[in-house]
Amino acid sequence: MNQLEQLKQYTTVVADTGDFQSIQAYTPRDATTNPSLILKAVQKDEYKPLLEKAVRDNLDAPTGEVIDQLLVAFGKQILRVIPGRVSTEIDAALSFNTNASVAKGRDLIKLYEKNGIDRERVLIKMASTWEGIRAAEILEKEGIHTNMTLLFSLPQAIACAEAGAQLISPFVGRIYDWYKKSTGIDYQGAEDPGVQSVKRIYNYYRKFGYKTEVMGASFRNTGQILELAGCDLLTISPDLLQKLADTNAPLERKLNPDASNSAPIGKISIDEATFRFMLNEDAMATEKTAEGIRAFVADTAKLKQIISGMR
Repeated sequence: MNQLEQLKQYTTVVADTGDFQSIQAYTPRDATTNPSLILKAVQKDEYKPLLEKAVRDNLDAPTGEVIDQLLVAFGKQILRVIPGRVSTEIDAALSFNTNASVAKGRDLIKLYEKNGIDRERVLIKMASTWEGIRAAEILEKEGIHTNMTLLFSLPQAIACAEAGAQLISPFVGRIYDWYKKSTGIDYQGAEDPGVQSVKRIYNYYRKFGYKTEVMGASFRNTGQILELAGCDLLTISPDLLQKLADTNAPLERKLNPDASNSAPIGKISIDEATFRFMLNEDAMATEKTAEGIRAFVADTAKLKQIISGMR
């Protein structure tokens, strides 16, 4: 049994891609997309027809609406080849606007439902800012489930869980990148700060009975993935899925809810002031959240340029 098959015994495997062919090859349960992945996909010949159709069918619509149609078109195709859920990300430019984030989440769900997709199969993906978390709280009460992304710290994770978010996506690789750059150390295995962050969040959730799912994301190598075997979900890029499939070495479960009960973690009460202060005290989380939002906004702008050039 290869490592991918072994991992699936303990953890729900999610494909981190907008590439349908890759998704079919590795049979994940769920799939996640983001503006960068969609931008990359629409530049491939096999996916250009989706972009062309979205533009052709919405010639008089604002560019933002065309992008919404495109995101849902990708999501619809992905849901044809997976049994579970797809995550669709709202415009990162809305990350500090609760009302606009809620409105966009509702719009995307309406589009999915118009295309015959039940809202239970869709996660609306938003940045884990205070405003994004408040939007998630509103959407979850309406039965619209959320995936909180660009998450780099425990206070972000606690706030998401207390808001009732369906799922969080702590970014292992980007945490690793920051610490490697700042210290010059190439962290391996259990010493990896990104791995440690997800373990801390997982143990906190399980110890204090939160229902929010933890999905480790943004991996740089299979070592990070192996250290998080047992996490609720892991979203993995096609190249790392292939490496796991090519390896038959034994895989050990590292995270277990039973062990979380004895984790040396105290409960933290999070209000807005505490959230902002704790995030501000964490230079890595502050920088990486801001950097991630800027990068997604930039890729959305590139997508808008491509669409404008086709009209």
